[in-house]
Parts: sequence; C-alpha cells; structure tokens
Amino acid sequence: METNIVLRRGVETDLPQVLALIQELAEYERAPEAVTNTLAAMQRDGFGPDPIFGFFVLEDAAQKITGLALFYTAYSTWKGRMLYLEDLVVTEAARRGGFGRLLFDAVVAEARATGAVRLKWQVLDWNEPAIAFYKKLGATIEDEWLNGNLDEAQLAHYHAAPAAVAVAEATTGRHL
Repeated sequence: METNIVLRRGVETDLPQVLALIQELAEYERAPEAVTNTLAAMQRDGFGPDPIFGFFVLEDAAQKITGLALFYTAYSTWKGRMLYLEDLVVTEAARRGGFGRLLFDAVVAEARATGAVRLKWQVLDWNEPAIAFYKKLGATIEDEWLNGNLDEAQLAHYHAAPAAVAVAEATTGRHL
C-alpha cells in the first residue's frame, strides 16, 4: 500500500471529485446514464441542515481523491440501527493496493462507533472481483433477497392514499 495516501472523512469541497468517482463507478457498472445526482443535491443532502449521508475518501499526495466509501444510517425493524454502505469505489489505477480494504475498515469502524448492529451493502451479481473481495473479508453475500425499487418517475406517478399524503405534508411542511 502506498504511504502517501491519506484516509479521511469527506468534506464538502470533496464533492466535485466524489461525483466524478460516482460517475466512474457507473461506467464500470455499465450504467453511466443512470447517474442523475447533482453537486447541489449532494451539498444539500450531505452538508445541509439535515445531512443524511457521510463518506470517507482516500487522497493522494496531489490531493486527488482516489477512493470513496459513502454511507448512511438505516434501521432494521428486526435488528435496530445499521449502517448502509451505498458505494465503495477505488479508481482503476489505485485498485489492488489495499485501498478498498482501508475504506471498508473505516466504514466498519464508523458502524461500531455509531452503535450499528449491522452493516449492509449491495454488490452486482456479475461483479466477481467485488464479490471475492467481500467474501475475503468474511462477509456474507446473500442470494435470497430481491431488491425493490421505485425510480423518480415511478414515485412521481404513484397514487398514494390521501391520508398518507396528508401525513407526509404535515410532517415535512411541503405540499405534494
């Protein structure tokens, strides 16, 4: 592992490089058009009045971000507080240097420090290098759970019960 790489908690000024890494990951996952997130949304959601995610970065001597682990707190009705690892990515040039492990270790430490009883993430079924990486770390890769998802358009067109809309509007103060 290179010694000029620094692991640290991400800060707002990292977001342009973070978004670029996310786009690099989407290209690797064969879905570059799927990234619709914006820098403004990430600033709001990570550093606004109610931040909902955190992240760690790896930075080289030139202050270029070469790795990212983005996570957020989630909740399991069966187990309690958990941390969800949304993305773990290392630039192609820095792969196989132990950096993915360093980022994963930081997320595990964050989970422990915040009282999480579980750490969860997803990995694509065709991504054999990532599956092997997680298995090497002792993780269980499940094959029995299927992912449910409503995208932005589906959410917009979904007809929620008026009572549910009223509760959401009262809670958020936003008109839906």
